[in-house]
Amino acid sequence: MNSAAALLTSLALAVPAAIGPWTAVAPDAATVAHSPGDKAPPPTLGMSLPAYDPVRLLEEARRPVENQVRLEQRIIIRIAPSSQATFARSIAALDADAESFEEQRLDGCVPINMIAATYPQESRLLLFMRDHRVLTATLERACNPQDFYSGFYVERQDGQLCERRDELRSRAGATCRITRLNRLVARD
Repeated sequence: MNSAAALLTSLALAVPAAIGPWTAVAPDAATVAHSPGDKAPPPTLGMSLPAYDPVRLLEEARRPVENQVRLEQRIIIRIAPSSQATFARSIAALDADAESFEEQRLDGCVPINMIAATYPQESRLLLFMRDHRVLTATLERACNPQDFYSGFYVERQDGQLCERRDELRSRAGATCRITRLNRLVARD
């Protein structure tokens, strides 16, 4: 039962107790002069108010109100932080023989559901993907990647995390845009 119906139910039950016993006022001459086929006017209470049927009052309260319903849907996804062991394992999985890594530019977006974990490093975030790739996400200048040590939240618009479009929100309250997405690969 919705709150409006509950409120009206309690009011409908409280009205007879507040007014007193249901007594009808003596009919006037216009009321007496009706024919037997006519419908009689509703009886009035001692305060000259028409008596309302509580059941009818409840039915009117339950009737849906049109043009006032608005549905919204927001999906916010949390990307968990990476542990030190996961970080070391993922970097080692890139290439055990490589001494250094370079970044290759990614065009566009990456699927959000492919991001397994994140780790802040220097001036960027490392994104560990489920397919064992490691991506780097460069944040705006004013942002500190260390604010995202406990992961981040991102609002899902189309299932993609895109540079210059999506905002990352840390659990501490920081909000930053991704300015660039790169793939971390072993240098030959």
